[in-house]
Amino acid sequence: MDPDRLEKLTRAGIDVFDALRRFRGNEALLERLLKKFPGDRSFYDLCSAVDSGDVEAARAAAHTLKGVSASLSMTELCALLTWQTGAYRANRPDIAANLMPSVKTAYEKVVSAIDGASPPPPQE
Repeated sequence: MDPDRLEKLTRAGIDVFDALRRFRGNEALLERLLKKFPGDRSFYDLCSAVDSGDVEAARAAAHTLKGVSASLSMTELCALLTWQTGAYRANRPDIAANLMPSVKTAYEKVVSAIDGASPPPPQE
């Protein structure tokens, strides 16, 4: 991996070395999966569910996004989503909702590092 790309991804909270270990050193696979990440609807589903007060949909979307971010070693985003899903499990949607600004910042940082742009709008 190009050193500049490695640094950019690392600064965004992606543990590239852990991800490469998980993918047995297959950089092409990691890059392919990273490029797909911004198109995943889970973040938009989470935002929409939190905005509408749909606690069950928010819990499900946070859990899904947590799994994807964990698989791609997005450590900062995954940690926030772990706290958020824990708050939903503890029946504390208020705490979960209060984490949204931090989740959004971490998500945008990851997406920007992946493709150098702002997150795309959700696909219908």
